[in-house]
Amino acid sequence: MKNLIYIILLMFISCKPTNTRNLVSKEMTAEKLLGNTNYQAICYGGYRANSREIQPTISEIKEDLRILSALNIKVLRTYNVHYEEVVNLLKAITELKKEDENFEMYLMLGAWIDCKNAWTNLQPIHNEESKRNAIEIEEAVRLTNKYPEIIKIIAVGNEAMVKWATSYYVTPNIILKWVNHLQNLKKENKLPKQVWITSSDNFASWGGHTADYHVEDLNQLIKAVDYISMHTYPMHDTHYHPIFWGIKENELQFPEKEKVDAAMLRARNYAINQYESVVSYMKSIGVNKPVHIGETGWATKSNEHYGNDGSKATDEYKSALYYDLMREWSNKNNISCFYFEAFDENWKDAANPLGSENHFGLINLQSQAKYVLWKNVDSGTFKGLTRDGKPITKTYNGDEKALWLDVKTPNSILKN
Repeated sequence: MKNLIYIILLMFISCKPTNTRNLVSKEMTAEKLLGNTNYQAICYGGYRANSREIQPTISEIKEDLRILSALNIKVLRTYNVHYEEVVNLLKAITELKKEDENFEMYLMLGAWIDCKNAWTNLQPIHNEESKRNAIEIEEAVRLTNKYPEIIKIIAVGNEAMVKWATSYYVTPNIILKWVNHLQNLKKENKLPKQVWITSSDNFASWGGHTADYHVEDLNQLIKAVDYISMHTYPMHDTHYHPIFWGIKENELQFPEKEKVDAAMLRARNYAINQYESVVSYMKSIGVNKPVHIGETGWATKSNEHYGNDGSKATDEYKSALYYDLMREWSNKNNISCFYFEAFDENWKDAANPLGSENHFGLINLQSQAKYVLWKNVDSGTFKGLTRDGKPITKTYNGDEKALWLDVKTPNSILKN
């Protein structure tokens, strides 16, 4: 009888369920993540300093991850593997998963791609590639195999095909080469089969604009990726292509807030049109696969084309409205939107502190939530959380009247 009880106890122990959250992490795939409104996405960089030579520490990154998790953001996009930041990020996620079995965070891992002579004094050769690309891809593969429960997507290049990236862009055949390489590694069981491969690029690069991008190598790339990751930035086009930016004649008598609201709705619709143009081109070549937004965002400051001396596009109110409008539309249509970006990063334009590239974050470098997240401060989302040891507070000390002093209405008049 005692032996029977002992056997039953052993069977009970052996049948004890394993950590279900760990099983979720292993079984979660890109296919299940993308378009899933329970797994919001964002672009992430944890740099605090004016130079990327100063890497964010694991401790600093863990602060960031706790903040993002509190916002229900569970999928991060990174851009390259040649800095310590990505390794620190993977270690930070791993540590948090050990500390809290309910913690989830996944990565869209970027592998940076350049043309030959990129970022040098030599003439860029766009149809030849940098030797660095092979090293970048090799490291992306190594990290994905080491952290398969975290890395669910690999993106080959960031705006690497768009022709205005004159310092480094490559022709589509180079991106296609590396996408095919990664897809072949999956077939050879040298990379997890469920990892999705894409390239994250401007809508024009995916065929959504002019015919000069409509080349056979692009068509083959669209067929080779597991999904399309496209970028759209109406904020930039408030200067470069402002067909949607301004006040319509029948809106001239509106209160200023309603004028701004109408302009931002047109900006959101402009982004949707760019998304739909990519879908349209994809279907025109006989392909039907998911299209998600790899980047879109709206800066809160600028002393350049988008600021008060330019298109008057950048402030915290417009940025908040764009964020909310894009989240609303993408969630409704089961489209993942890797919003750009989580936190301000000053290294992007270190020589110009007021440059727009430094001010796309939802939270600034003073650990202040911008207007878009004021409601989260009020609701206690960030209770007990800090960034760089500081609690998350509101910009403008939470004074909305002070904020509105910086909100400017677009000058241009649009025909009805």
